[in-house]
Amino acid sequence: MSKLKFTTGRGWWLTALIWIVTIAPASAALDLRVLIKQGVEQVNVGSSTNAAIKDSSGRSLGVIQGMNGFAAQVSGGGVAINNWRSGGLWIEPTGDGVVWIGDRWYRGRAYLAPAKQGLTVVNYVDLEQYLYSVLGGEMNGNWPQEALKAQAVVARSYALHKRQNSANAVYDLGDTTKWQVYRGVQDESSGTQMAVNATAGQVLTYNQQIVEAVFHSSSGGCTENVEDVWMQPLPYLRSVKDNYDQGAPVYRWSKSVSQSQLSSIAPGVGRVREAKIEQGTRSCRRVVTMRLTGDKGSTTISGEKLQSALGLKSTFFSIAPQANQVASKSNNPPEPSFIVIGYGFGHGLGMSQWGAYSMAQQGLNYQQIMGHYYTGVTLAKIEVK
Repeated sequence: MSKLKFTTGRGWWLTALIWIVTIAPASAALDLRVLIKQGVEQVNVGSSTNAAIKDSSGRSLGVIQGMNGFAAQVSGGGVAINNWRSGGLWIEPTGDGVVWIGDRWYRGRAYLAPAKQGLTVVNYVDLEQYLYSVLGGEMNGNWPQEALKAQAVVARSYALHKRQNSANAVYDLGDTTKWQVYRGVQDESSGTQMAVNATAGQVLTYNQQIVEAVFHSSSGGCTENVEDVWMQPLPYLRSVKDNYDQGAPVYRWSKSVSQSQLSSIAPGVGRVREAKIEQGTRSCRRVVTMRLTGDKGSTTISGEKLQSALGLKSTFFSIAPQANQVASKSNNPPEPSFIVIGYGFGHGLGMSQWGAYSMAQQGLNYQQIMGHYYTGVTLAKIEVK
């Protein structure tokens, strides 16, 4: 075990990351099970090359020709593709082929199984190849390599943490923003592949356990302690001031909302006249609860509910009456409106992607980027088992 050597001298946190080198066998691979479809009546499937069709036990049933499409569906308590039927079916492309699921191509292979309602399709894909796509879904593949490398390590850590702690009998994680954006081959680029390959097998750990390395688009200048946003305190997800995030296009934003919009969120208070933060997070003052006061009373609304109802980018906001509204000479004056001033995009935990972009632009490397956003973590290389 040895400390990473930094030469920039830009802060104490630059020495926070250390290496634990555990070399994996060169031929080792780890497949993730990613849920692509669930509860659908049917799904279009195929392969770019000839592909083996196998039953759930792995017994070969036949071959589908490359670039031919088929509609898979539930049949008699199992799955049917063309003339093949089984309790579950594998589609395994030959060579460097990719599999078609729904409306896009994916690396790896597909497993189709009946669910309580409809059909479930899971993509079995090598971890590193999965990340080729995730990086393009979560960041622009043309961004600086050091930002992309940081995203690669963070995304790998997040995926493996979920696999270890949240997987079920069918899949390890999903493909949406609730997990990580995964849209198959279409999001890959030379930039994402280069960053993944350069950091192959690297993860963030705390006390020798892979961390839940969450991330978001923009912090708005301040990241949060995890227990102030979610429930469980974690020693590596601590609040940091984030001056690197200030160049983000979503660092500061505003939105006009009508009185009726606010009033509809708080039935019973009448026409809303005032909105004040009742409880904010300790570090950044993101809205935990806000009190809406109208001409018939007042009520407390959570920041998350307001964010969802008003379509806001984060809970880091304030609401004030719109100033200098134009007076009307008609008998029907315009409805009062409010201005929402907000900061950042996302939950504000862990790494800011726009902050990572800025740090990379300033010449900082991916270890330094992660050292800024995650407290007391260790950079390790996994051994695939």
